[in-house]
Amino acid sequence: MQIYDYKAKKPRVRFGPELIMLDPDEQFTILSLSGNTPKQPKVLNVIALLLGPRFSTDVVVVETADHARLSLKLSYNWHFDVDRTKEDQAASLFSVPDFIGDMCKAIASRVRGSVAQQAFDNFHKHSAELIRQAVFGLDTEGVARNQLYFASNHLAVTNIDIQSVEPVDARTRDALQKSVQLAIEITTKSQEAEARHEAERREQEARGKLESQKIKDEAEAEKYRKNLLSLQAQSAAVESTGQATAEAKARAEAALIEGNAAVKQAELAAEAERIKASSDLQQTVDRQTAEVVHLKALNKLEVDRAEELAKIEAEKFNKIVKAIGADTLTAIAQAGPDVQTQMLAGLGIEGFLVSDGSSPLAVFTQHQSLISS
Repeated sequence: MQIYDYKAKKPRVRFGPELIMLDPDEQFTILSLSGNTPKQPKVLNVIALLLGPRFSTDVVVVETADHARLSLKLSYNWHFDVDRTKEDQAASLFSVPDFIGDMCKAIASRVRGSVAQQAFDNFHKHSAELIRQAVFGLDTEGVARNQLYFASNHLAVTNIDIQSVEPVDARTRDALQKSVQLAIEITTKSQEAEARHEAERREQEARGKLESQKIKDEAEAEKYRKNLLSLQAQSAAVESTGQATAEAKARAEAALIEGNAAVKQAELAAEAERIKASSDLQQTVDRQTAEVVHLKALNKLEVDRAEELAKIEAEKFNKIVKAIGADTLTAIAQAGPDVQTQMLAGLGIEGFLVSDGSSPLAVFTQHQSLISS
């Protein structure tokens, strides 16, 4: 909406939604817009300008080149293509007080000018294309543009829809209905004739294809009949002259089959012997391998047992030594020689020598000590 300051004589534009506080000398700018269908000026009084996209509907009375008056009901899609950050564009929104009326008048003028150059039949067939080209114009390639742009207030019309086309004169309306009915009848009869001609053409084509196929089938049958007679003649010749040849071939094939069977039997027997020998060898190898593994396991068990017994004996000896004590062992070791010394001293013997068969006396090394003693 636009707010005008009468004291400063300066307007300002605000885009909603926004809360606005008016100054003492400010007032809203009231827009008086066209309304109803067809458009009539000063129907709507608003303070808010809707930027769209929206649509407006109008009724335009046109006259063709052959003086047929028509009433066109048109609907326009429009919106304001404006940059809100630019103050000059925002102010231009309110430069046209009744933008709806001006837009409808401008479009109606273009439509009337374009329709006035067309005959009724041509316009009736191509009304949508002609009106779209008249409103939006053509580009350099002769294609209708996408929109109609009003630079004064940045209003863009993006689409136009023809809701109805009705003749204004009753006689023209009746003539149009008769023309439409006649066109429908002509179209129907044309389609019927075309369908009938198409059916006849297809029937002729099918009949021709049938005759052609019949001739081809007869020729093919004669060809097969000729081949049949030739084969029958060959069969009779073979039957009359080939019995001996067939018997000889049969005997030769029988001998060949017997020979092949004998060779195959010998090969199978050799293969069986090879498989049997290989199986026996594999069994021997497996048995010897198992025995070796068994002996290795027994030896390992014996070694482990001996090691365990040795460890047990060593632990037993260590425990006994620790239990008796070093002093006790020393006393036990010295008790025997001390008793013998005391016994010899009591018997008055200064020395002796004891020998047996398992420990012979070496006289050659001991005689000097004996004589000295």
